[in-house]
Amino acid sequence: MIAAIQVMGSYKFYRLPIKTWAYRIDAGRENENGWRQIFSEHPEFFRLNTGDGGASLVWRRTQPKLYEVDAQRVLTQAEFRALSVDRVKRVSRKPLSPKDIQVLIDTAIRLHSRALAAQMDRRWWIPVLASFAGAGLGSLITLIHR
Repeated sequence: MIAAIQVMGSYKFYRLPIKTWAYRIDAGRENENGWRQIFSEHPEFFRLNTGDGGASLVWRRTQPKLYEVDAQRVLTQAEFRALSVDRVKRVSRKPLSPKDIQVLIDTAIRLHSRALAAQMDRRWWIPVLASFAGAGLGSLITLIHR
């Protein structure tokens, strides 16, 4: 997930097909279904667009769609309105700053740590139950063999 945040936060286009993200994130391995599952399980970070099969980082979606990827600069509204249809296709949302990406990574790590702690908290009763079951079984065997 951290790799996805880094790549999707810094790439020139904010939304791409999941297959393309999988290729970019996984260094050439096209694990599309695996990444689709990760994106689906973490809506706090990612959005899936069912219309075109694309995925994006939620924080990037909050940026205005005024970033000209070739010039690597933010356009004014007037400059954007003056673009040809072909040039509009080369406009995206501004990449996140390294600081913004770090905030998302730190948040992902904290959420993961809390989920692990909660999972461990839910399992405390298993050893206790096993101890009681073992003691009960031992008592039953003792009673039977008397």
